[in-house]
Amino acid sequence: MHAVFQFPPISPEIFSISVFGFDFALRWYALAYIVGTLIGWRVALMAVKAARLWPNNESPMTPAQVEDLLTSVILGVILGGRLGYVVFYQPSYYLANPLEALMIWQGGMSFHGGFLGVVIACLYFCSRSGISKLQTADMMALAVAPAIFLGRLSNFVNAELWGRPTDLPWGVIFPGRAAQECGELITICVRHPSQLYEALLEGLILGTLLLWLAWRRGALKMPGFLMGMFFAGYGIARFIVEFVRQPDAQFISDNNPLGLALQTGGYGFTMGQLLSIPMILIGVWFILRSRKA
Repeated sequence: MHAVFQFPPISPEIFSISVFGFDFALRWYALAYIVGTLIGWRVALMAVKAARLWPNNESPMTPAQVEDLLTSVILGVILGGRLGYVVFYQPSYYLANPLEALMIWQGGMSFHGGFLGVVIACLYFCSRSGISKLQTADMMALAVAPAIFLGRLSNFVNAELWGRPTDLPWGVIFPGRAAQECGELITICVRHPSQLYEALLEGLILGTLLLWLAWRRGALKMPGFLMGMFFAGYGIARFIVEFVRQPDAQFISDNNPLGLALQTGGYGFTMGQLLSIPMILIGVWFILRSRKA
C-alpha cells in the first residue's frame, strides 16, 4: 500500500468560552473569512491608490468608498452563500424545515450563492454611488482570492468537502463520516484532499495571476478583463476539481454512485460543474468584450 497521510488532530474550534450558560466559539472557518476579507480590503485599497493602473490614470473610487463597499460585500457573502446552499443543494430539506434556513451557525454555505450575493451587492453599491460597475468588478476580482484560499484551507482543517477515494500517495485519511463511506471493498478510506487542490488552484494560482496581470500587464486599463479572468479561471478550476471531489450526499444513490446532478447513460455533471459552466462562459465573454473595447 502507498504511504498516505493521517489527518492531523486539529479542532475546528480555535477556542471557545461560556458566558451565562451560552457557548461562544471562534472557528477556523470564521477566522479564514475574517482574515481573507481584511487582506482583500487591503489589496483593493492598494489598487485604488495606484491611479496609474486604471484607464486615463484615474481610480474608479476613493479609499473611503472601498470601505463602504466592504460592508455591502460582507452582507452579500453571508446572505447569498446561505441562500445558495439552501436553493442549490438541499431545497427539499429546507422546504420541510424553513426555520433552519436561518441557522447559519449550523453550517452550509455555497460559494456560487455567495458569489451571486456579492455581485448583487456590488451592482447596488455602484448604481447608488455612480461608480463604474466593470472597474469595481475588476477590483473585486483582485480582492477575493485570499478569502477563497483561506476558506479552502479551513475546509481541510474542518475535515469537510473531502475528495473521492484514491490510491495516490498524497491521499488523506479523514476522520468521521469520510472514513466510513468508501464502500465495502476498501479497508482504509483514503481520499483526495480536494480542499487543498481548490486552495491552490482557485486561491493561490488564480490570485497570483490576477495580481500579475493588474500590476505588470496593465489589465485594469481594460474594464471587465480581470473580472472575466476570475470568472473563467475559477469556473475551470472548480470544474476540474469536481472530478475528484466527493459530491453532497443527497445526490448519491445506488443508481447514481458518482453523485451526478445531471446525467445521461452514466455520464454527466455534478452540481458544482453545472454551476461552473455559466461562470466559464460569462468569463470568456467579458474577456473578449474587454479586448475589443
